[in-house]
Amino acid sequence: MTTHEPVHSPTSSPSDKPDAREPGAARPNGKASRSRAGSAWVGICIAAIVVIALIIFLLQNRQPVLVTFLSLHGTVPLAVALLIAGIGVGIVALVIGTIRIGQLRRQLSQERRG
Repeated sequence: MTTHEPVHSPTSSPSDKPDAREPGAARPNGKASRSRAGSAWVGICIAAIVVIALIIFLLQNRQPVLVTFLSLHGTVPLAVALLIAGIGVGIVALVIGTIRIGQLRRQLSQERRG
């Protein structure tokens, strides 16, 4: 049995391979590098799937429910009540996160000065 060794050309050199830092250059494993446009496309696709799921949720949960808030009473569709509650929680999380980020930035700027 004979083994075949790879044939190396005397004219080839490591510099003949494309540099991974060049735009459009393939990575060593054969995959193309990620781009902002590609990431935006994936984000748009995920957002579209979420919107479709939200529409289906709204259409399937139209039963009226009694809601009481600060001595106000009323009926709204179940999906709308849950959606408003979810948005409220998101706003609270954004406010708390914004306050915390502000604290960390002030702390970092004070450390840089002092």
